[in-house]
Amino acid sequence: MSSPQSLPAGLDAALIREQARAALAEDLGGGDVTAALLPADQQARAELITRESAVLCGRDWFEAVFHALDPAIVIDWEAADGERVAPGQRLCVITGPVRALLTGERTAMNLLQTLSGTATRTRRFADAVAGLPVAVLDTRKTLPGLRLQQKYAVRCGGGTNHRMGLHDAILIKENHILAAGSIAAAVAAARALETGLEIIVEVESLAELEQALAAGAPTVLLDNFDNDQLREAVALSAGRARLEASGGVNLETIRAIAETGVDRISVGALTKDVTAVDLSMRLEVG
Repeated sequence: MSSPQSLPAGLDAALIREQARAALAEDLGGGDVTAALLPADQQARAELITRESAVLCGRDWFEAVFHALDPAIVIDWEAADGERVAPGQRLCVITGPVRALLTGERTAMNLLQTLSGTATRTRRFADAVAGLPVAVLDTRKTLPGLRLQQKYAVRCGGGTNHRMGLHDAILIKENHILAAGSIAAAVAAARALETGLEIIVEVESLAELEQALAAGAPTVLLDNFDNDQLREAVALSAGRARLEASGGVNLETIRAIAETGVDRISVGALTKDVTAVDLSMRLEVG
């Protein structure tokens, strides 16, 4: 595996191979009956081209699909994960048995174009707040079955991962607070677990923010605050807690949100509103 970005916890080469094989199985079923029309020993060369500007992401999964079909397939990359690519740019050259190239083409491209779409969208949001001391975070609003892959793509696009799931951070939301009885009680219960995990309290008003700060919450998520409220929250916190803005963030609003002084902005659209990058694989036989 050759990607320059660090992989999220739990994602390694073995899991990538497993994910690629699972994706391939959806398409392959009992076998590629069309590829069987071609000579088994015929070799081919293919070029992968992007038809639009994008941030490349997903090379490891692309490789894993083809290598699941034939480990002898050679893929020579001309762009790295996290790199901006331009329309018409060649991304890689693939050589190997023509049957394997055609069988793996769609699955490999599905993974690459979806993850590149996530990275590309993230880069747009990251660029929108360039120069400001704020992190752009993803959420758990990921495509089913693609959680770790999309979290990696967010990193490639210049974003920062929020929690991976329900297991690696304590996020106390409205219903948790109602069940616990108060923000203070919920924070106290979280501390009593002694997990060492980050404790985040979601609040919906400045009054709730005051309660979270009084309870010693290290991170407070400001849910659907307008920009005036965000500025008040920053002043009220005065550095006592890390502040995260969330809710309805888009490319038109994110810079103004960042300028309020919050530390992080979480954006569900990074992973749930994905448009796949337009890629094309051109085959040459003989």
